[in-house]
Amino acid sequence: MTFAHPLYFLWLLILIPMIGWYIWKQRQAQASLRLSSSEGFQKAPKTYKLYLRHLPFVLRMAAIAFLIVALARPQTTNSWNTSTTEGIDIALTLDISTSMLAEDLKPNRIEAAKDVAASFINGRPTDNIGLVVFAGESFTQCPLTTDHAVLLNLLKDVRCGMIEDGTAIGHGLATAVSRLKDSQAKSKTIILLTDGTNNRGEIAPVTAAEIAKAYNIRVYTIGVGTKGTAPYPFQTSIGVQYQNIPVEIDEATLTKIAQLTGGLYFRATNTAALKEIYQEIDQLEKTKMSVQEYSKKQEEYRLFALVGLLFFLLELLTRYTVLKNIP
Repeated sequence: MTFAHPLYFLWLLILIPMIGWYIWKQRQAQASLRLSSSEGFQKAPKTYKLYLRHLPFVLRMAAIAFLIVALARPQTTNSWNTSTTEGIDIALTLDISTSMLAEDLKPNRIEAAKDVAASFINGRPTDNIGLVVFAGESFTQCPLTTDHAVLLNLLKDVRCGMIEDGTAIGHGLATAVSRLKDSQAKSKTIILLTDGTNNRGEIAPVTAAEIAKAYNIRVYTIGVGTKGTAPYPFQTSIGVQYQNIPVEIDEATLTKIAQLTGGLYFRATNTAALKEIYQEIDQLEKTKMSVQEYSKKQEEYRLFALVGLLFFLLELLTRYTVLKNIP
């Protein structure tokens, strides 16, 4: 909630001298009928009027406060606005095959890849970023968006086993290209993370790279995994058992994809590889893009005005009826 005239809240300061005046007046008040001694009244029962004698003043203060808030014109926002920001279009393409459960990266490859992807998203607040996942097939988890909160929530939901197993690098890359090919941005980038070699799909990775090149899309490829062997959790009848499996990343193909499109290949044995990507992408030319936001203002002063009026009427009712003073 916002206020059209927030300076009106300064009128609330008037309550301070009013409260001070009320306290001073109570202390200076003199009884209409004076007695030589009040001992005879000490055992008299105290009625509810004694405890509620300050209620009219409290109601008046509340009425004034609510009326001042109403004058400040509280508003809620709910409309479409168009603004302009600068950034580049990026499609994060993540391998979610079951081999990404290997634990040479902690806690495992898939979670490490998600962590660095989330860090990358947080580091690019003005970029239009989308998310593509692939294994034996591929699909768009999140289209290009500047709403990174939604993107991060969808990234958290990514897990191995969501789709048919395998490593269809060509399909993943082609899906990412389809998300970027119609973009009007001057800089279009794909960041592809995988831990294996292409073994599924009808589209060869290099063919997908040539399509990306035709659309002026730069591709950065990342091989995720240490060199040598990696511990992989196998589910057995007696629980999870670990076995070292060889790390097989088709670095030649990933390098060719990057070189063909003007990108770079990185071996992500840790998060340092992502820092190199950040530095490279930061050098890309940024382009202005139009962002549409919903932001319509709706007046909300009526409720505060009605509550203030209600308090004022209650003050008059109590002051001149049940709590009426004898002059």
